[in-house]
Amino acid sequence: MKKFKFLLVGALALSLAACGEESKQAETDSSKDKVEMEQQVESGEAVTFIDDLGNKLEFEATPRSVATLNPGMMDILLALGANVTGRPTITTEMKEDVKAIQEIGNPHEPSFEQIAALNAEILIVPPSFQQFATTVEATGTKIVYLNMNSVDDIKKTITQYGELFNNTAKANELVAQIDEKIAQGATESTLDALIVYGAPGTYLAALDNSLYGDILKKAGGKNIAADLPATEKFPSYATLSVEKIVERNPKVIMLITHANPATVKEGFEKQLKENAAWKNLDAVKNNQIIILPAELFDNPGTQVVEAIDYMREVLKTAEEAVK
Repeated sequence: MKKFKFLLVGALALSLAACGEESKQAETDSSKDKVEMEQQVESGEAVTFIDDLGNKLEFEATPRSVATLNPGMMDILLALGANVTGRPTITTEMKEDVKAIQEIGNPHEPSFEQIAALNAEILIVPPSFQQFATTVEATGTKIVYLNMNSVDDIKKTITQYGELFNNTAKANELVAQIDEKIAQGATESTLDALIVYGAPGTYLAALDNSLYGDILKKAGGKNIAADLPATEKFPSYATLSVEKIVERNPKVIMLITHANPATVKEGFEKQLKENAAWKNLDAVKNNQIIILPAELFDNPGTQVVEAIDYMREVLKTAEEAVK
């Protein structure tokens, strides 16, 4: 960030004040839009929906069909009773009703042919999908962008889509379950932990502003990587700093991977063995390098409740191992 000269301080203060007023107005407008949306859904009238990139979409009524490339979003949509006609590629075990839904690829390799054939009213995707937007919108499907980088984001998403799909009662029930689970053990542990996102040859530390860092916080753990500098490409993750990690000595290291968990763990353990400094970590000495199950931690959606539970058990086991 550029440093401003002293003479510009006054102008900067005025600018910040103006931004503050704009922010307040934006919050007011957002609340107004939400109220209007609730009223429209209840009355069966046209609905104005605002996605996570601030785009406004108009719907004449509750959408009749929806597809998504996000596993957690699919879970939320099914829980809300939406008619899900297209789902992402999933490598973990699936229920039969999920298997029956047409597979349409993933955000990086979508199947445009299948998406077009579905002709779903809306397609819910992450912001990275913008490069493909024109191709999909040409088929008449509306694109809705989604960000779920925290437990609060998941709760907000459940509420928002509960309104869109006219099932606010179920949405409120799901949010209440998440709040109850968090309240059950918010101060259960402060164990030093490190969460590593792994892919073959690539390992990054999850920061507090990642979904996984937030789940760790809700589970009661302490993220030793919280203050590491974020990478430019992935602002919710940091490059692994051996010096910092050895200095902070995590009691448990949790690995998250979207594919090939055994290969990822093997590669990570090899990296540990090749660097003598890693060997002295309590997590390594006590064999507390844990792979978190993808079915719970790969965009968990409503299963964030189970994810918090699972991580609490991991923290409890690691705490007992160092006693």
